[in-house]
Amino acid sequence: MMDCMFVMLTSLELFGWWICMDLMEMKTLVNKKASPLLAHYCSIITSLEFSPDGRFIVTADRDFKIRVTVFPKKPLDGAHEIQSFCLGHTEFVSCLAFLFTVDYPQGFLVSGGGDSTVRLWDINPGTLLDTCEFGSKAGIVDYKGNEVSCSTVTDLCTIPGSNVVAVAVQSLQGILLVSCDLSSQTFGAVKVISNMGDSFIPTSLGCSSSAELLWTITGVSKPHGSNHNSLTCVRVLSGFKKTIPDAALPELTVVDDNEVPGAEKLLEKLQGSVTVEEEVFLAAAEAVKTSMCNLLIKKQYTTEKREFRKRGRNDKKTKH
Repeated sequence: MMDCMFVMLTSLELFGWWICMDLMEMKTLVNKKASPLLAHYCSIITSLEFSPDGRFIVTADRDFKIRVTVFPKKPLDGAHEIQSFCLGHTEFVSCLAFLFTVDYPQGFLVSGGGDSTVRLWDINPGTLLDTCEFGSKAGIVDYKGNEVSCSTVTDLCTIPGSNVVAVAVQSLQGILLVSCDLSSQTFGAVKVISNMGDSFIPTSLGCSSSAELLWTITGVSKPHGSNHNSLTCVRVLSGFKKTIPDAALPELTVVDDNEVPGAEKLLEKLQGSVTVEEEVFLAAAEAVKTSMCNLLIKKQYTTEKREFRKRGRNDKKTKH
């Protein structure tokens, strides 16, 4: 691993350039310029993850691609050595996560996208190992009660030390739990957790380091046409501690607000208030649906703009 620390930034205006800045020079950081690290040619980067061993940067984009890049010894000079491409998604790739255990420390990549699939990869050769298709198979319905046949994966979260992946889906009132048999490199059972309240559609997931709690968040920032500056609500699930690898998927329960770590002060800070009105949930659900639909609309660039971008690519510049 590196002897210094870097912060990774991205910009939609830069067609998915990832840039890095040296955090070891915090006193002079304000005067430092960010350095381009890598880019996806004429496509917006939608997700980034480091491999568990720190050797690779894995990036996904709106053009169905997952790129595995060797993390350079000198990050400020850019990352130009591509290890592999993971190709298989038929719509944009929205999120990435690594699934690893003590027995499999190198880990396997898990990806989700706009094609209603979660996919399992070996990143070294870029091999697709298995695909989990959900939607109508899992009995997913949206908050209006309509069956969902095709819905975007909005986030993924692997549970440390286990074979379980938590999945947030665009219109699902709850989450999916997907088991994975790492020895056979295949997905197993799929389970819908829908005890999180009506109209609660998670948009972001995170697991505590102890793997005891799964934090789920629904919300958007400054939704168009809404009177709310931001819409956020938090639900915390427990039950993973009792999970035994290769066993049945766990029964999760929603933690009462007064039992959430940090309790009311934390919820008030995250949500703006301890309680959240029903209209907030509905507005957030509509905003997420609109946002994900917009990701499916691929912009067309003129030949002139494509050539300009090609000339400006960091890996095409000649060093003197």
